[in-house]
Amino acid sequence: MSNKGKKVKVHYTGTLDDGTKFDSSLDRGEPLEFTCMAGQMTPGFDAAVELMEQGETKTVHIPAADAYGERNEELVQRIPLDQIPNGNELPVGQTVYMQSGDGQIFPVFVQSIEDGVATFDMNHELAGKDLNFEITLVEIEG
Repeated sequence: MSNKGKKVKVHYTGTLDDGTKFDSSLDRGEPLEFTCMAGQMTPGFDAAVELMEQGETKTVHIPAADAYGERNEELVQRIPLDQIPNGNELPVGQTVYMQSGDGQIFPVFVQSIEDGVATFDMNHELAGKDLNFEITLVEIEG
């Protein structure tokens, strides 16, 4: 039976192909709640949960295209520091939050600052990576 459109709660642990753990609801002690197949999760994660039964645990491998997408080099941008408020205070190697012209807040990774130019990577940190999840469907509501 499909869980499409139903609110579900899952516990999960996400790892990269080399075994590195990048996230786990178990570490937070709180299951993740979302509406299945409503676009709140990556396509591969949604598809993995869609046909699960309450109490079931499964392990899935999700290719990058069905996770956070492939890396897009057009999302790596170089901006002169004099065009960025407090540009000289940007933390290289960390994520900062910027605001678009329409007021949207979005994360960007400060890749480098060289010769008065900041290089930002706006790809999701997991873009281009295949992901592995162990998922347990804890609860299905309505």
